[in-house]
Amino acid sequence: MSASQAGFHFEVEAICKKSGARAGRLTTPNGVAQTPLFMPVGTRGTVKGMTPAQVKDAGSTVILANTYHLHLRPGEATVKQLGGLHKFMNWDGPILTDSGGYQVFSMSDMRELNEEGVKLKSIVDGAIVHLTPENVMQIEVDLGADIIMAFDHCPSDPLDRDSVEAATMRTGRWLQRCVDKYEELGGIASGHALFGIAQGGAFEDLRQTSIDHITSHDLFGYAIGGVSVGEHKSALVQAIDFAAKRLPPEKPRYLMGVGTPEDFFEAILRGVDMFDCVTPTRHGRMHQAFTSQGRMNLRNQRWQHDTAPMDPDCSCEACRGFSRGYIRHLAKSGEILGGILISIHNVHFFHSLMTEMRQAIFESNLPDLQERYLDVMTRRI
Repeated sequence: MSASQAGFHFEVEAICKKSGARAGRLTTPNGVAQTPLFMPVGTRGTVKGMTPAQVKDAGSTVILANTYHLHLRPGEATVKQLGGLHKFMNWDGPILTDSGGYQVFSMSDMRELNEEGVKLKSIVDGAIVHLTPENVMQIEVDLGADIIMAFDHCPSDPLDRDSVEAATMRTGRWLQRCVDKYEELGGIASGHALFGIAQGGAFEDLRQTSIDHITSHDLFGYAIGGVSVGEHKSALVQAIDFAAKRLPPEKPRYLMGVGTPEDFFEAILRGVDMFDCVTPTRHGRMHQAFTSQGRMNLRNQRWQHDTAPMDPDCSCEACRGFSRGYIRHLAKSGEILGGILISIHNVHFFHSLMTEMRQAIFESNLPDLQERYLDVMTRRI
């Protein structure tokens, strides 16, 4: 199974015989990435605490940046004048920009929501910002990302049927306007691949309605949105299972904002290809490490005299050169380097896990790998 459009190509290379898990290859004008794929979040044009070289050395091939935050500061005109996101960030691989829909409906001081768009108070200077499907498409194209996301309405409560239904229907109408503007700006031939986003919350009929809306457009890929916003884990898995089975099998499937090893297994087993989350770097700044032995709090006194690396099974820069005792010292002293080293390790760990999962898909034993990781994923050390 494969899909190609103007310099963009996605191919499913293997399917696990014991599940719906897929291993694939995503090609863009700025590089190739293997799936399953984790994208570190560079919200404002930087992955927090890491240089681009460190991000690449950790195994990253695609970075996510956020349209909403970059629009507020420094502005897409500035980014474009400075050569576009790739040059701006000094990143030569693919970049995906989230439309900012989630941030608009979760973080901002929203003043008005109607069919035209959203008016909100800027978190930077208090100015009123007006976002519409049309100007969000323009912003993302001006930023210069490889993959751009449609502007969607993400409901704050996936269990509130009235609000979810309103958001689902509005997301469908806004997608039509996004597509119209996207085509006006040159479409995929201009070097930007558009993904639609399925909403629907925890309601299968609304999920189906949203999937029908987005798949009525022949887009390069499709995303599952409106999950991981406070719902119970079982509702999250149910929504993923329902949506992934109904998205086109030849197109990449992207689960937005989900990023723990437990979630990766649940989603990949159901046919999801792409993920993003702030988890590895946010946990790094909180001195929490994901390791092959379990989750580790590097501030704990037990590590004070420990000469071993964070993870003896890891080959990242942090584990090659620094002991648990030293990193605990940095954490307790408030030194920036502590968070940097743990972030480097966490990003590397996530990518290493994706590589291991990809190999397991080719060998059709991903459920067995999940079983082996169950204890590790829940253990605290």
